Amino acid sequence: DEFFMSEGWMSIERLIDSGHHFRSALLSPSRVSRFLPYLERPELAGVPVYVADSDVMDRIVGFHLPRGVLVCAERRPLATVEDLARTSRRLVVLEALNDDENVGAIARAARAFDVDGMLLSPTCTDPYHRRTVRVSMGEILHMRVARATAATWPAALDTLHAAGFETWALTPDAAADDLWSTPVPDRVALVVGAEGPGLDPATMSLATRRIRIPISTAVDSLNVGHAAAIAFAATSR
Repeated sequence: DEFFMSEGWMSIERLIDSGHHFRSALLSPSRVSRFLPYLERPELAGVPVYVADSDVMDRIVGFHLPRGVLVCAERRPLATVEDLARTSRRLVVLEALNDDENVGAIARAARAFDVDGMLLSPTCTDPYHRRTVRVSMGEILHMRVARATAATWPAALDTLHAAGFETWALTPDAAADDLWSTPVPDRVALVVGAEGPGLDPATMSLATRRIRIPISTAVDSLNVGHAAAIAFAATSR
């Protein structure tokens, strides 16, 4: 795909700041006055803006869009795994996450804790999905993202190892190392899997360490987005 959609005022602000090229904007009539100042920004010079009643917007988009603001922008090429490995100190690796909102929440937390980039497995959801961009509050548009191919997964972890990274596989397993007491290396990549199945055994076996967040025994596990945010905070300490 060559372009993606972004909705809501905050994600549009972050989209402007991210350097992505705008293609067009679609607004409901009640949003026009608020959008007009954006047209003074050089990033939106010459960008066509369309106005449609909410029912027309709903038919165009395919669902009810309560925010009444939708913009279309061009994607940027993804980074390479080698580039992320060479130029980063903190990374997050996502394996087979198919919940767009979880990926968006992880991206927002990653930006908050100065994570340098995100590596996706070949079956992970699209980082430019509309809901992912919205839930990340547009922060994923400022993340460097690479996607491994089917032929290079999970061996992409070894590319990180060759660049001096430790890879920490997050797991609720009681036998894993405690996050709070594990020394944080200079370069670390946190590896998280989809809720339910978790990380694939092949991926887990390649990781440098298995790491657990100590939680109450009354609770089975944490939401993957919450777990990632906690791990980001711990490794940035």
